[in-house]
Amino acid sequence: MRIDVLSKEYPPEVYGGAGVHVAELVRALRAQAGVDAQVRCFGAPRDEAGTTAYAEPSSLAAANGAIRTLGVDLAMVDDCAGADLVHSHTWYANMAGHLAGLMHGIPHVVSAHSLEPMRPWKAEQLGGGYALSSWVERTAYDGAAGIIAVSAAMRDDVLRSYPDVDPAKVTVIHNGIDTDLWSPVSDADRVRALGVDPDRRSVIFVGRITRQKGLPLFLRAVAELPPDVQLILCAGAPDTPEIAAEVRGLVDGLAAGRDGVVWIEEMLPRADVVALLSQATVFACPSIYEPLGIVNLEAMACETAVVATATGGIPEVVRHGETGWLVPIEQATDGTGTPLAPEQYVADLAEALNDAVSDPERARAFGVAGRARAQESFSWGAIAARTLDLYRSVGA
Repeated sequence: MRIDVLSKEYPPEVYGGAGVHVAELVRALRAQAGVDAQVRCFGAPRDEAGTTAYAEPSSLAAANGAIRTLGVDLAMVDDCAGADLVHSHTWYANMAGHLAGLMHGIPHVVSAHSLEPMRPWKAEQLGGGYALSSWVERTAYDGAAGIIAVSAAMRDDVLRSYPDVDPAKVTVIHNGIDTDLWSPVSDADRVRALGVDPDRRSVIFVGRITRQKGLPLFLRAVAELPPDVQLILCAGAPDTPEIAAEVRGLVDGLAAGRDGVVWIEEMLPRADVVALLSQATVFACPSIYEPLGIVNLEAMACETAVVATATGGIPEVVRHGETGWLVPIEQATDGTGTPLAPEQYVADLAEALNDAVSDPERARAFGVAGRARAQESFSWGAIAARTLDLYRSVGA
């Protein structure tokens, strides 16, 4: 069975959870007997057998980002000839999958990592391109032979956002984690080289600077932490200059009143992220939109307790009082996920973070339980097997 996996992100060009998912899924599929998983991704050429990268057409260099994306998608379509099925990830590659399915008469499967109707703030980033990205996604979902939702909450979002989709076509297959690659390490020297004191309590955030990650809300909450608690931000790739400036102002304000504020803006190698996660007292996921939250699984696999928003698919991963803390939130139902009472959410988040750092031994116990949960319930081998079952069910 030849499966063509279509994605904007693929190593080493990965900036979010969808890219991590694609890389791990492909590796797990390639380990299955009788499966030829071909990758078609955006960006620079890759030195990997079975992987083809596509650059943006130079003729579209001055066009809106959504138009440049469609240029890459069109370049992929012919090369999918001979595949038994195409599997696209995120709207960036959805049109390539949709057109390849039509052109070659093969099933197109979509993985729902996030949804454009649930991220209206992207209009800040894409301008009119947001209307185009939304059309692309709707067209692909309405025409897909099968849709994989990475959580039960995401399945609900798909059916609510796209009511013409047959519910029988939407299957929940959770994201996974490689607990060999993500496992606790003790590397005090490496942590110090990154500017962090391994002997102090710390709260760590890892993620892009985007509205959905809730970073400005988190920065307001950590102002309530004891002054000896370090704040580690592995945060970059801002969506817009406006949110970049907002985050910069909040971080500068924190740093002016306390030490131990460490902001790492570049993308770190996995080994560095693992070292930082492993030494942290707690990992924070203040997202206001998170279909599943693979970052929580990464932290849990490193035996780090988690404080996370009780939204989207996060409660399917983090168990309150066992692997971490879930922070309640009341949100708008207009697709933005905006907290209806932001000050209350910030206060509740601050309370959970303070509770977490107040008892490092309890946090460590939660971390151990988190790793056990990641190992038992989110292995990539099981996810690949379920994904192959879905491929066969749609006629691959």
